[in-house]
Amino acid sequence: MTSRRFLPLSIYLVALVCLPVLAQKTAIDPALLTKANAGDAQAQLTLGEAYLSGITVAQDYTKAASWLQKAADQGLAQAQFDLGVLYEAGNGVPQDNSKAAALYRKAAEQALAPAELHLGRLYDRGDGVPQDDAEAAGWYRKAALQHLPEAEYNLGTLYERGIGVPQDYAQAADLYRRAAEQGNASAQFNLGLLYDNGTGLEKNYAQAAAWYSNAAEQGLPRAQFNLGSMYANGQGVPVNLVESYVWLDLAAKTWSGSRQEDAVHARDLVAQHLSPTDLAAAQDRSAKWLAAHQK
Repeated sequence: MTSRRFLPLSIYLVALVCLPVLAQKTAIDPALLTKANAGDAQAQLTLGEAYLSGITVAQDYTKAASWLQKAADQGLAQAQFDLGVLYEAGNGVPQDNSKAAALYRKAAEQALAPAELHLGRLYDRGDGVPQDDAEAAGWYRKAALQHLPEAEYNLGTLYERGIGVPQDYAQAADLYRRAAEQGNASAQFNLGLLYDNGTGLEKNYAQAAAWYSNAAEQGLPRAQFNLGSMYANGQGVPVNLVESYVWLDLAAKTWSGSRQEDAVHARDLVAQHLSPTDLAAAQDRSAKWLAAHQK
Protein backbone atom coordinates (compact mmCIF):
# COMPACT_ATOMS: atom_id res chain seq x y z
CA MET A 1 0.00 0.00 0.00
CA THR A 2 2.85 2.38 0.79
CA SER A 3 6.46 2.73 -0.21
CA ARG A 4 9.35 3.07 2.15
CA ARG A 5 10.94 6.43 2.64
CA PHE A 6 14.52 7.04 3.71
CA LEU A 7 15.96 10.18 5.11
CA PRO A 8 18.45 12.13 3.01
CA LEU A 9 21.96 12.24 4.42
CA SER A 10 21.90 16.03 4.19
CA ILE A 11 19.56 16.09 7.19
CA TYR A 12 22.27 14.57 9.34
CA LEU A 13 25.07 16.63 7.84
CA VAL A 14 23.22 19.84 8.64
CA ALA A 15 21.74 19.00 12.03
CA LEU A 16 23.58 16.29 13.95
CA VAL A 17 22.48 14.98 17.31
CA CYS A 18 23.73 16.98 20.28
CA LEU A 19 25.97 19.23 18.19
CA PRO A 20 28.30 21.09 20.58
CA VAL A 21 28.26 24.87 20.36
CA LEU A 22 31.57 26.72 20.33
CA ALA A 23 31.90 30.20 21.74
CA GLN A 24 33.72 31.76 18.78
CA LYS A 25 32.31 32.00 15.27
CA THR A 26 35.46 32.41 13.19
CA ALA A 27 38.23 30.60 15.03
CA ILE A 28 38.88 27.49 17.06
CA ASP A 29 39.34 28.03 20.77
CA PRO A 30 43.08 27.46 21.42
CA ALA A 31 42.31 25.66 24.68
CA LEU A 32 40.01 23.28 22.84
CA LEU A 33 42.66 22.62 20.21
CA THR A 34 45.23 21.96 22.91
CA LYS A 35 42.94 19.40 24.55
CA ALA A 36 42.21 17.72 21.23
CA ASN A 37 45.89 17.48 20.34
CA ALA A 38 46.55 16.02 23.78
CA GLY A 39 44.12 13.22 23.02
CA ASP A 40 40.93 14.42 24.72
CA ALA A 41 38.21 12.49 22.85
CA GLN A 42 35.39 14.92 23.63
CA ALA A 43 37.48 17.85 22.38
CA GLN A 44 38.25 15.91 19.21
CA LEU A 45 34.53 15.27 18.70
CA THR A 46 33.73 18.94 19.28
CA LEU A 47 36.33 20.01 16.71
CA GLY A 48 35.14 17.40 14.22
CA GLU A 49 31.54 18.52 14.50
CA ALA A 50 32.56 22.18 14.26
CA TYR A 51 34.23 21.51 10.90
CA LEU A 52 31.34 19.28 9.90
CA SER A 53 28.61 21.84 10.53
CA GLY A 54 30.48 24.91 9.30
CA ILE A 55 28.60 27.01 11.85
CA THR A 56 31.50 28.18 14.01
CA VAL A 57 34.35 27.73 11.51
CA ALA A 58 34.59 27.28 7.76
CA GLN A 59 33.12 23.92 6.81
CA ASP A 60 35.84 21.40 6.01
CA TYR A 61 34.82 17.76 5.66
CA THR A 62 38.42 16.55 5.46
CA LYS A 63 39.35 18.16 8.77
CA ALA A 64 36.05 16.99 10.23
CA ALA A 65 36.82 13.40 9.24
CA SER A 66 40.31 13.61 10.68
CA TRP A 67 39.16 14.76 14.10
CA LEU A 68 36.15 12.49 14.16
CA GLN A 69 38.38 9.51 13.35
CA LYS A 70 40.53 10.28 16.38
CA ALA A 71 37.48 10.45 18.65
CA ALA A 72 35.90 7.39 17.04
CA ASP A 73 39.07 5.40 17.64
CA GLN A 74 38.61 6.18 21.34
CA GLY A 75 35.11 4.70 21.25
CA LEU A 76 32.88 7.79 21.24
CA ALA A 77 29.58 6.70 19.73
CA GLN A 78 28.66 10.14 18.38
CA ALA A 79 32.01 10.41 16.58
CA GLN A 80 31.56 6.94 15.11
CA PHE A 81 28.13 7.89 13.83
CA ASP A 82 29.24 11.26 12.42
CA LEU A 83 32.18 9.64 10.65
CA GLY A 84 29.87 6.96 9.29
CA VAL A 85 27.68 9.68 7.77
CA LEU A 86 30.74 11.12 6.03
CA TYR A 87 31.68 7.72 4.61
CA GLU A 88 28.13 7.07 3.44
CA ALA A 89 27.98 10.44 1.71
CA GLY A 90 31.59 10.43 0.50
CA ASN A 91 32.33 13.80 2.11
CA GLY A 92 35.94 14.33 3.22
CA VAL A 93 36.62 10.61 2.77
CA PRO A 94 36.13 8.15 -0.10
CA GLN A 95 32.52 7.01 -0.33
CA ASP A 96 32.35 3.60 1.36
CA ASN A 97 29.11 2.09 2.62
CA SER A 98 30.96 -0.85 4.17
CA LYS A 99 32.99 1.48 6.38
CA ALA A 100 29.84 3.47 7.13
CA ALA A 101 28.08 0.28 8.22
CA ALA A 102 30.98 -0.74 10.45
CA LEU A 103 31.02 2.67 12.13
CA TYR A 104 27.23 2.76 12.52
CA ARG A 105 27.38 -0.68 14.11
CA LYS A 106 29.93 0.43 16.69
CA ALA A 107 27.76 3.41 17.62
CA ALA A 108 24.54 1.37 17.47
CA GLU A 109 25.99 -1.18 19.85
CA GLN A 110 26.30 1.73 22.28
CA ALA A 111 22.56 2.40 21.75
CA LEU A 112 22.92 5.62 19.75
CA ALA A 113 19.50 5.85 18.11
CA PRO A 114 20.49 7.63 14.84
CA ALA A 115 23.18 4.99 14.29
CA GLU A 116 20.61 2.23 14.82
CA LEU A 117 18.37 3.93 12.25
CA HIS A 118 21.14 4.34 9.69
CA LEU A 119 22.36 0.78 10.12
CA GLY A 120 18.80 -0.40 9.61
CA ARG A 121 18.58 1.65 6.42
CA LEU A 122 21.74 0.05 5.04
CA TYR A 123 20.37 -3.43 5.72
CA ASP A 124 17.04 -2.36 4.22
CA ARG A 125 18.74 -1.34 0.96
CA GLY A 126 21.63 -3.79 0.99
CA ASP A 127 24.23 -1.02 0.92
CA GLY A 128 27.57 -1.94 2.47
CA VAL A 129 25.97 -5.01 4.06
CA PRO A 130 23.95 -7.90 2.64
CA GLN A 131 20.32 -6.95 2.15
CA ASP A 132 18.45 -8.35 5.15
CA ASP A 133 14.90 -7.30 5.99
CA ALA A 134 14.94 -8.96 9.41
CA GLU A 135 18.18 -7.15 10.36
CA ALA A 136 16.71 -3.88 9.13
CA ALA A 137 13.60 -4.41 11.23
CA GLY A 138 15.70 -5.27 14.27
CA TRP A 139 17.74 -2.09 14.11
CA TYR A 140 14.69 0.04 13.33
CA ARG A 141 13.01 -1.46 16.38
CA LYS A 142 15.92 -0.50 18.64
CA ALA A 143 15.78 3.10 17.40
CA ALA A 144 11.98 3.14 17.58
CA LEU A 145 12.14 2.13 21.22
CA GLN A 146 14.09 5.34 21.72
CA HIS A 147 11.21 7.23 20.06
CA LEU A 148 13.06 8.19 16.89
CA PRO A 149 10.18 9.04 14.53
CA GLU A 150 11.96 8.05 11.33
CA ALA A 151 12.63 4.61 12.78
CA GLU A 152 9.03 4.28 13.95
CA TYR A 153 7.85 5.17 10.46
CA ASN A 154 10.26 2.80 8.68
CA LEU A 155 9.41 -0.07 11.02
CA GLY A 156 5.73 0.67 10.49
CA THR A 157 6.13 0.26 6.73
CA LEU A 158 7.73 -3.14 7.28
CA TYR A 159 4.84 -4.27 9.47
CA GLU A 160 2.31 -2.92 6.98
CA ARG A 161 3.89 -4.85 4.13
CA GLY A 162 5.00 -7.92 6.10
CA ILE A 163 8.66 -7.46 5.21
CA GLY A 164 11.18 -8.79 7.72
CA VAL A 165 8.37 -9.09 10.27
CA PRO A 166 4.93 -10.72 10.20
CA GLN A 167 2.36 -8.49 8.53
CA ASP A 168 0.49 -6.65 11.26
CA TYR A 169 -1.61 -3.63 10.33
CA ALA A 170 -2.45 -2.81 13.95
CA GLN A 171 1.26 -2.70 14.82
CA ALA A 172 1.92 -0.57 11.75
CA ALA A 173 -0.82 1.83 12.81
CA ASP A 174 0.62 2.11 16.31
CA LEU A 175 4.09 2.90 14.96
CA TYR A 176 2.74 5.39 12.45
CA ARG A 177 0.80 7.12 15.22
CA ARG A 178 3.90 7.49 17.38
CA ALA A 179 5.86 9.00 14.49
CA ALA A 180 2.90 11.09 13.33
CA GLU A 181 2.47 12.63 16.76
CA GLN A 182 6.11 13.77 16.52
CA GLY A 183 5.37 15.49 13.21
CA ASN A 184 6.58 12.94 10.67
CA ALA A 185 4.60 13.82 7.53
CA SER A 186 4.86 10.43 5.84
CA ALA A 187 3.65 8.70 9.00
CA GLN A 188 0.76 11.15 9.23
CA PHE A 189 -0.20 10.30 5.66
CA ASN A 190 0.09 6.54 6.18
CA LEU A 191 -1.96 6.72 9.37
CA GLY A 192 -4.59 8.68 7.49
CA LEU A 193 -4.58 6.05 4.77
CA LEU A 194 -5.17 3.25 7.28
CA TYR A 195 -8.15 5.15 8.69
CA ASP A 196 -9.34 5.89 5.17
CA ASN A 197 -9.27 2.23 4.15
CA GLY A 198 -10.18 0.74 7.52
CA THR A 199 -6.97 -1.28 7.54
CA GLY A 200 -5.76 -2.21 11.01
CA LEU A 201 -8.10 0.45 12.36
CA GLU A 202 -11.82 1.05 12.23
CA LYS A 203 -12.63 3.09 9.13
CA ASN A 204 -12.91 6.72 10.15
CA TYR A 205 -13.00 9.39 7.47
CA ALA A 206 -12.79 12.23 9.98
CA GLN A 207 -9.55 10.83 11.42
CA ALA A 208 -8.24 10.20 7.91
CA ALA A 209 -8.94 13.78 6.89
CA ALA A 210 -7.32 15.13 10.05
CA TRP A 211 -4.08 13.21 9.48
CA TYR A 212 -4.06 14.01 5.77
CA SER A 213 -4.43 17.67 6.74
CA ASN A 214 -1.41 17.52 9.02
CA ALA A 215 0.72 15.96 6.27
CA ALA A 216 -0.71 18.26 3.59
CA GLU A 217 0.27 21.32 5.59
CA GLN A 218 3.83 19.98 5.56
CA GLY A 219 3.74 19.87 1.76
CA LEU A 220 3.23 16.16 1.08
CA PRO A 221 1.57 16.03 -2.37
CA ARG A 222 -0.20 12.70 -1.88
CA ALA A 223 -1.74 13.99 1.34
CA GLN A 224 -2.81 17.19 -0.41
CA PHE A 225 -4.45 15.14 -3.16
CA ASN A 226 -6.32 12.88 -0.73
CA LEU A 227 -7.42 15.83 1.41
CA GLY A 228 -8.65 17.71 -1.66
CA SER A 229 -10.59 14.63 -2.74
CA MET A 230 -12.22 14.33 0.68
CA TYR A 231 -13.36 17.95 0.56
CA ALA A 232 -14.82 17.32 -2.90
CA ASN A 233 -16.73 14.26 -1.74
CA GLY A 234 -17.61 15.31 1.80
CA GLN A 235 -15.77 12.41 3.41
CA GLY A 236 -14.82 13.20 6.99
CA VAL A 237 -15.22 16.91 6.27
CA PRO A 238 -18.07 19.03 4.91
CA VAL A 239 -18.15 19.44 1.13
CA ASN A 240 -16.06 22.53 0.35
CA LEU A 241 -15.08 22.93 -3.28
CA VAL A 242 -12.88 25.95 -2.66
CA GLU A 243 -10.90 23.99 -0.08
CA SER A 244 -10.84 21.01 -2.44
CA TYR A 245 -9.47 23.12 -5.29
CA VAL A 246 -6.73 24.62 -3.09
CA TRP A 247 -5.33 21.25 -2.04
CA LEU A 248 -5.71 19.62 -5.44
CA ASP A 249 -3.99 22.58 -7.07
CA LEU A 250 -1.10 22.34 -4.62
CA ALA A 251 -0.75 18.62 -5.36
CA ALA A 252 -0.85 19.35 -9.09
CA LYS A 253 1.95 21.88 -8.74
CA THR A 254 4.26 19.78 -6.57
CA TRP A 255 3.70 16.21 -7.76
CA SER A 256 5.34 14.69 -10.82
CA GLY A 257 4.62 11.96 -13.33
CA SER A 258 1.26 10.27 -13.72
CA ARG A 259 0.10 11.33 -10.26
CA GLN A 260 0.47 14.96 -11.27
CA GLU A 261 -1.85 14.26 -14.18
CA ASP A 262 -4.38 12.77 -11.76
CA ALA A 263 -4.21 15.88 -9.59
CA VAL A 264 -4.59 18.23 -12.56
CA HIS A 265 -7.60 16.27 -13.80
CA ALA A 266 -9.28 16.26 -10.37
CA ARG A 267 -8.56 19.96 -9.83
CA ASP A 268 -9.99 20.90 -13.21
CA LEU A 269 -13.15 18.91 -12.52
CA VAL A 270 -13.65 20.81 -9.27
CA ALA A 271 -12.98 24.12 -11.04
CA GLN A 272 -15.94 23.50 -13.33
CA HIS A 273 -18.24 23.77 -10.31
CA LEU A 274 -16.78 26.99 -8.89
CA SER A 275 -17.99 30.48 -9.64
CA PRO A 276 -15.37 32.84 -11.10
CA THR A 277 -15.16 34.59 -7.73
CA ASP A 278 -14.62 31.36 -5.79
CA LEU A 279 -12.12 30.06 -8.35
CA ALA A 280 -10.08 33.26 -8.11
CA ALA A 281 -10.14 33.05 -4.31
CA ALA A 282 -9.00 29.41 -4.38
CA GLN A 283 -6.19 30.18 -6.81
CA ASP A 284 -5.07 33.09 -4.66
CA ARG A 285 -4.98 30.90 -1.54
CA SER A 286 -2.97 28.25 -3.36
CA ALA A 287 -0.47 30.81 -4.65
CA LYS A 288 -0.04 32.32 -1.20
CA TRP A 289 0.47 28.88 0.38
CA LEU A 290 3.17 28.04 -2.14
CA ALA A 291 4.88 31.39 -1.64
CA ALA A 292 4.89 30.92 2.13
CA HIS A 293 6.19 27.34 2.01
CA GLN A 294 8.79 27.54 -0.73
CA LYS A 295 10.97 30.25 0.78
